[in-house]
Amino acid sequence: MHPNDQPPAPQTAFTAAQGSALAHIEAQRAALSEWCATIFDFGETAWREYRSAEWYVARLKDEGFSVEEASAGMDTAFCAEWHNGPGPMIGLYAEYDGIPGNCQAPETRRTPRPGLGYQAGGHTDPHSGLGIAGLGAALAIKAAMERHAIPGGIRFTGEPAEKVRGSKPIHAAKGYYDGLAAILSFHPFYMLPMCNTVRWETHCGAAYAMVYRFLCDAPENWACQDARRSHRPTAPCALRVRARH
Repeated sequence: MHPNDQPPAPQTAFTAAQGSALAHIEAQRAALSEWCATIFDFGETAWREYRSAEWYVARLKDEGFSVEEASAGMDTAFCAEWHNGPGPMIGLYAEYDGIPGNCQAPETRRTPRPGLGYQAGGHTDPHSGLGIAGLGAALAIKAAMERHAIPGGIRFTGEPAEKVRGSKPIHAAKGYYDGLAAILSFHPFYMLPMCNTVRWETHCGAAYAMVYRFLCDAPENWACQDARRSHRPTAPCALRVRARH
């Protein structure tokens, strides 16, 4: 073979159950796109994702899941389960927190969503796509398990405030991941090679080892002046997060 010649790409052979799952995703393509746009338009920020959590809870109940709302005492978290008899439990999850100051309409030019300013929340990574991809996968797995009588179950958790490392440590501490055979994680493409893959080991370790400091980029003196006049201490007004490994 000439060095520049490439061997033919191997043909992927899917099992019947895998084929059923893929067919379900294809059949739901339009709905998944619509759902993603719905969460995108909510654009709710950390710990304020009330409409997003409510939407997921209603959708999962309609799909036959039992849902615990406000799981682990977090108002915008949830834990949904579906069982098809005894067997291994597979975990999936949705994130749905946006970022302040990133309000964007679904257009190719920079413009905020109708009725809002740029400083409102918006999805960047986007978590709107991350969560709906996880939901779409969960529903496809459920459809395949039902059609092919595969025993086991699915646990689908709602994970608010991910950008500030919010719900997942709390869910873990409260036992919501206990007993799972595996957790399937997906992130929309934005960074090679850490996305769109299944990994057996933990990657992105720096994300779990950050030390956060809050520093002021541009201190505003007016608040300090007000505090001096009232003899009350005050904190810096404009904060941002820096991470050190």
